[in-house]
Amino acid sequence: MSVLVVVECDNGEVKKSSLEVASYGSQVAQMLGTTATAVAVGVATEANLAKLGEQGISKVLYDAEPRLKDFVNGAYTKLIAAAAAQEDSKIIVLANSNIGASVGSRLSVRLQASLATNVVELPKASGSSFTVKRGAFSGKAFADVVLSGERKIIAVKKNSIEALHEAGKTAPVESFSAALADTDFADAPKQVVMQDQAGGILLPEADKVVSGGRGMKGPENWSLIEDLAKALGAATACSKPVSDVDWRPHHEHVGQTGITVSPNLYIACGISGAIQHLAGVNSSKVIVVINKDPEAPFFKAADYGIVGDVFEVLPKLTQAVKELG
Repeated sequence: MSVLVVVECDNGEVKKSSLEVASYGSQVAQMLGTTATAVAVGVATEANLAKLGEQGISKVLYDAEPRLKDFVNGAYTKLIAAAAAQEDSKIIVLANSNIGASVGSRLSVRLQASLATNVVELPKASGSSFTVKRGAFSGKAFADVVLSGERKIIAVKKNSIEALHEAGKTAPVESFSAALADTDFADAPKQVVMQDQAGGILLPEADKVVSGGRGMKGPENWSLIEDLAKALGAATACSKPVSDVDWRPHHEHVGQTGITVSPNLYIACGISGAIQHLAGVNSSKVIVVINKDPEAPFFKAADYGIVGDVFEVLPKLTQAVKELG
């Protein structure tokens, strides 16, 4: 019985969040005295899939069906369920991403499995049950959840697990077919528009994010945000009020009602720090706040704060990054 790990791929690469998931799954497998098998969704090269061996994966299953390039809920669910059946996997591990959230809930019904989302630590086993720690109340608290079902699905929160790296270790990539039918693609989107951030970095996957708020005073000043993001190799984001007035596109809106991010570095420029915004970024490892108001609520959540005018601070910060890089 293998632990099944779902790895998401895009543009030939395995997503960083899925590398963390692969490490998590292999550690769970080691704890249970078994192996971890990955099933790939999306499109990736065989060479990049083989590198999952560095995260402790023993083999990778890959269905080359071309319609799996883009996310289709029904097809992805059937693919993962078929892989779980082939490998006799009672434990499935995936990322707590948009794809993971959609597929995880469907799989839990289809397989009659216990499901825990937003998991931040390795499980504690007690007999046939798992106790997992998960974030709750928009990251303000944690809850211990017992998974007692025979089948268990764990969705791991980004940046909560350190990815393993055994350089040079590879995993065999095996051709796999879930025998998908046209009906499995019935909920496929009619049109898919990929919305990359600055430098082609997708916001949910970004390790670094530079975000702007109303303190930027207008869309004409956003080059300051973009210049710093480019220097850092970061994605750009914004607060809800900024997207509401169309200064920036809605797919850059970070917060409770927008995208939730968990980067290693989050730089907030001219954002006061309303509780709805904090709910979307409080899982960031390091938060830097730049605001001319020393009483801005965001400073209470910041690891580092700069009290100053963003129009003076950002050019100097961008120059300093360029000199270091």
